[in-house]
Amino acid sequence: MRTLATLTAAALLAFGTAACGSDDDPTETGGASESSEAAEIPGGADPEAVQVIDDWSRTLSEGDLEGAADYFAVPSIAQNGTPPLDLDSRDDIIAFNETLPCGAELIEATEEDRFIVATFELSDRPGGGCGSGAGGEAKTAFVIEDGKIVEWRRAADDPAVEPPAEGPVV
Repeated sequence: MRTLATLTAAALLAFGTAACGSDDDPTETGGASESSEAAEIPGGADPEAVQVIDDWSRTLSEGDLEGAADYFAVPSIAQNGTPPLDLDSRDDIIAFNETLPCGAELIEATEEDRFIVATFELSDRPGGGCGSGAGGEAKTAFVIEDGKIVEWRRAADDPAVEPPAEGPVV
């Protein structure tokens, strides 16, 4: 298991130029999903999973790290150009979200086996530092269970790259 310091350092290095509270659970109370238009996201992925991803990315894009953490299960896994990192606490999840320098607008979501592969257009966000990444695209593969993110894995942006048998290229 990786420590929080290792998690933060590794995620900052891996995500530097690529992609990127409250006690209320917005996935249960309606939160941001009431204003979200995830049903209109192209790609044909499961609409409920797409809604979770869209709500998470909108919340992160607003700079709300604690709110973005509400969309993750505890524990969960993140892999952002690093070995898989265990997010074993809410603090770990907040720290991981903090390392993502960009905001992101969900523009497409497809399904590949158990993964929802989301394509985002990157943007600046409060508290972040997207820099030259703003306006670019990035892909992330998610596993959503019971309305929560249980896996967040940076996916290859090149569609010509075949994912390995155990999941998408990260």
